[in-house]
Amino acid sequence: MSRFLMALDQGTTSSRAILFDEGCSIVAVDQYEFPQYFPKPGWVEHDPDEIWESQLRAARGVLEKARVPASDVAGIGITNQRETALVWDRATGRPIHRAIVWQSRQTAPICDELRARGLEEDVRARTGLVIDAYFSGTKVRFILDAVDGAQDRAERGELAFGTVDSWLLHRLTKGRVHATEYSNASRTMLYDIHERRWDEGLLEALRVPRSMLPEVRDSSGVFGMVDAEWLGAEIPVAGIAGDQQAALFGQRCTSPGQAKNTYGTGCFLLMNTGRTAPVSQTGLVTTIAWGLEGEVEYALEGSIFVTGSAVQWLRDGLGLIADAAETESAARSVEDTGGAYLVPAFTGLGAPYWDERARGALVGITRGTTREHVIRATLESIAYQTRDVVECVQRDAGMSLSALRVDGGAAANDFLMQFQSDVLGVPVERPAVLEVTALGAAALAGLATGVLGGGDDFASSSAGITTFEPAMEEGRREALYAGWKRAVERSLAWEPA
Repeated sequence: MSRFLMALDQGTTSSRAILFDEGCSIVAVDQYEFPQYFPKPGWVEHDPDEIWESQLRAARGVLEKARVPASDVAGIGITNQRETALVWDRATGRPIHRAIVWQSRQTAPICDELRARGLEEDVRARTGLVIDAYFSGTKVRFILDAVDGAQDRAERGELAFGTVDSWLLHRLTKGRVHATEYSNASRTMLYDIHERRWDEGLLEALRVPRSMLPEVRDSSGVFGMVDAEWLGAEIPVAGIAGDQQAALFGQRCTSPGQAKNTYGTGCFLLMNTGRTAPVSQTGLVTTIAWGLEGEVEYALEGSIFVTGSAVQWLRDGLGLIADAAETESAARSVEDTGGAYLVPAFTGLGAPYWDERARGALVGITRGTTREHVIRATLESIAYQTRDVVECVQRDAGMSLSALRVDGGAAANDFLMQFQSDVLGVPVERPAVLEVTALGAAALAGLATGVLGGGDDFASSSAGITTFEPAMEEGRREALYAGWKRAVERSLAWEPA
């Protein structure tokens, strides 16, 4: 019997494949980076074919590393960078434009137009989101405007839109399936999360033809079969979730009030709110966590655009480090930042500020500021931005956070996790296996294929956890955070309107 599960973890800078056994232990991992394109300041694009080729290479590579034939894989779960938008020709499968990445601010003028038309409250009420270039809907509009004849072709039903999950599903099934699931649909700014349907009013406002959109299904279930050409045997794609919702599921935050933070290219903090879709008063968004057996659960989310990518900037932009692992020892080598703060608003600021025109700032520097101070300030900025969002979650949910579950690459940094606990004043809990995003996708596939027991069984299981307890005196914590808020003020509305 096939007892392995494969997760395809398609991220912003790389594509990974992780093979799990039936006990949810990692058997093998393969990963490949792909190029980033920056046509103009603030614009970020990907080549859809490079996404696909890197993901296929990783899927083949992980089977080779594990020496497991494709026929022994019971199911594949997909998890993906969520708001990145792609448009392709239905007949040929060829993309008509580069993918516009979730980080990109190139659709800010379209957002301005929507606000000027008074649509902000409608968007919030129906989608749970704010009007922002982050989400997919305006990206579709941009592509249709940018490519000659695309609007007419879309209206004739010749073009398909999808987020990355839909694109991979389309390629894996050789065009036989055009579908997505609730968590990804809820990030498009085109989907009514309460009625659970594509919203005709918002489609009309953005002039996006309904025929372009994928079918929306449960997050766990068989979407289609991977063509045998790709991996050597047909395998069901049996689970899909956007990366942050997959991490919430993988962290087993399946009860209302449980929260996690994923430290990746950006940081994403989600709190499960169960069957209730609360309206945030603090700049968070309401999103669908997942859909299981025809029912959906919701989450409050705070999205921080630049965290891990700020560390990449230290490496690639400034040459201050050769590897991200160096940041921990560098940060520990100085007592503090010497009063310096980095606000990494390289592509604007997300929750709770939602300022598309904010730009990065390094403030409080003196002649005594060193490389180590800048590195430490970069790590500390991740913790401060997380506190910004935690405070919003607590106000919207009407409860205090008792602990924060963490995952993602930077969660391996002990300095950062301790500082995070100190700044929040609550324990930070790190699982032994940090690949919880991939685990969540694999678990959704495992539930659909019977490899795993019921959802309750998965939720109740746990692995070893490392807990970081707050050790900073409250007065110092609040003084440091007040300095952060002053630094943020300097970065807001920097780019002229």
